[in-house]
Amino acid sequence: MKEKQFVFGVDLDGVCADFYKKMREVYSDWKGVPQEALTKEVSYGLPEWGTLPDEYSRVHRFAVTQRELFSSMDPIKGAAQSIRRLGSEGVRIRIITHRLFIRHFHETAVSQTVRWLDHHAIPYWDLCFMRDKDLVDADIYIEDTEANIRCLQDADKEVIAFTNSTNRNMSPPPKLRANDWNEAEEMVRQRYYAFLDSHGMPKPEAPGHVPSQTL
Repeated sequence: MKEKQFVFGVDLDGVCADFYKKMREVYSDWKGVPQEALTKEVSYGLPEWGTLPDEYSRVHRFAVTQRELFSSMDPIKGAAQSIRRLGSEGVRIRIITHRLFIRHFHETAVSQTVRWLDHHAIPYWDLCFMRDKDLVDADIYIEDTEANIRCLQDADKEVIAFTNSTNRNMSPPPKLRANDWNEAEEMVRQRYYAFLDSHGMPKPEAPGHVPSQTL
């Protein structure tokens, strides 16, 4: 019988990849305004930057096709290292991202995503491009978009809200919140260890290392 694995569902934009930093750079170019004129405190859809009705999709298309958005973003501090440690301990990393909403550019979005993950040495077993993330199974998720956090919670999924300006003032607040990857990593590890205990499986000898019995 195949041994059950603990699955960590990981969002990319705003959680692992610094989406809003890159979009600020792109939008500055798009509008011809200095980056300093664009606030860092944004909400979903970037209305604080004066985005016109139906303009966001055009800016996003420009970012992906002309500025290689998905392969050029900086990683959020600590994300790659935390995911590598958890993966080395035996956590199954399942990337769940919604990047296929621009028609006819799916190949571009997928190839940029894979290139970015490989370039930053972020391990994963599964790569899922999904809008409805609650349809993808995981033991715990990490997400920054408020609507997705709510949807996962409503589906009785355990989800860590990764703090940024788009979700900082959620009301009611999320059940779980991490302000950085150190906090997120520890939350996942605690639940992973509880999972191992419940299945009579050995714990890693130290964070970032698989148990010697499984080597």
